[in-house]
Amino acid sequence: MSVLIKNGHVVTASENYPADVYIEEDKITAIGANLSYKADKVIDAGGKVVMPGGIDPHVHLDMPFMGTFSSDDYTTGTRAALFGGTTTVIDFILQTQGDSLYNALRTWQKKSEGKAIGDYSYHMAVTDFNDKTAAEVVDMIEKEGITSFKTFMAYKGALMIDDGQMVQLMKVVKKHGGMVTVHATNGDMIDSLIAKNQAAGNRAPLYHYLSQPEVTEAEASARFSDMLHYTGCKGYIVHLTCEGALNAVRSATQRNQTLHVETCIQYLLLDASLYEQDFDGAKWVMSPPLREKKDQAALWAGINQGLVNVVATDHCPFTWTQKQMGKDDFAKIPNGHPAIEHRVELLFSEGVNKGRISLPKFVELSATNAAKLFGMYPQKGTLAIGSDADVAILDPNKKHVLSAKTHHMNTDYSAYEGREVTGKVETVILRGAVAIENEKCLLEPGFGKFIHRNKVS
Repeated sequence: MSVLIKNGHVVTASENYPADVYIEEDKITAIGANLSYKADKVIDAGGKVVMPGGIDPHVHLDMPFMGTFSSDDYTTGTRAALFGGTTTVIDFILQTQGDSLYNALRTWQKKSEGKAIGDYSYHMAVTDFNDKTAAEVVDMIEKEGITSFKTFMAYKGALMIDDGQMVQLMKVVKKHGGMVTVHATNGDMIDSLIAKNQAAGNRAPLYHYLSQPEVTEAEASARFSDMLHYTGCKGYIVHLTCEGALNAVRSATQRNQTLHVETCIQYLLLDASLYEQDFDGAKWVMSPPLREKKDQAALWAGINQGLVNVVATDHCPFTWTQKQMGKDDFAKIPNGHPAIEHRVELLFSEGVNKGRISLPKFVELSATNAAKLFGMYPQKGTLAIGSDADVAILDPNKKHVLSAKTHHMNTDYSAYEGREVTGKVETVILRGAVAIENEKCLLEPGFGKFIHRNKVS
């Protein structure tokens, strides 16, 4: 099948110009003014932004957590992503402590193969590092196309590894061309504060926030950067939320260290005042928690300073019934919120339309940097000759209201209920196939493909 996108405004991370885009089969084959190709399908993108399909490198689909599973599986989750202009996601495989990486990989392959609608890849979370795991890390990079390894500095007894294991993992990953990513919060300090609040009878969602003060993230971010500096490994901090942690990154640059940083759309737009509304605050219980307005300002500034490279979601949705598991104890509320569908539109509306970022920066944050950092560029993350024909067409002036009544994520509440957004993704193409058109998904489960990623350069 061939597709010709006419009269659009093409935006990449480096360019911004009027042009047509011609697609043959699954690749982009021409970009230019007034293209005259005959195509099976012609899309008039007059007045629209034509951009690469988004890449969300931080999602949790069908993930076991706190005695339940995240409510979006690979079918509902990647479908919702497509509706929002995201064509590729990277999910997290969780190694079970005492078990192998390969057993974890097989578990996640069963979750995804034949079920995903959009394209996907995996990060491998290493929760038990030993000699056997080290050998499997090499296999993941060399054979399986999984080149990024998630570590946790929190969740002791389930996901956390200690600093000694972290350093040894970094040495192996560096040698073989991968990257170590981290959930950077001080787990021991947080566990102590949780126990103290529980003992005092403080059980409301507000105490989830108060048990994870800014210092817990700032300290862990600095410690992680020091370990990276010592080992020479490439590193990436996921879901960075606050000024203190960003300042730890800023300090690392003073010794000419490169440290990659992701924030999430919620940390740019929402703040901790949402926890002050009895149990309704559970909708925004996530880790790290929402922060203060001064942290939002720091993150937007960090984006334009080049310190923050990616805006993701940490999409880990639960239904309101699942959230009720913690109605009597904030520590039992499943952590996470739904966002996979709204990331691109919210970033455009709050970033580009409000003058905080440029159009190329918007594409860089939502697609290109993730593709470059995680070994998918230029196959993904840009509009270029020979790249996968992953395209999102966005009407920059169309207003719409976000609501659980209209979103496609498999949860019965919205973290952004009633928020008006300017900018609507109208048409999405995945590898040359029209995925979203006229507010309908035209692809079936199984169309989504695993993306075998390259080593980190």
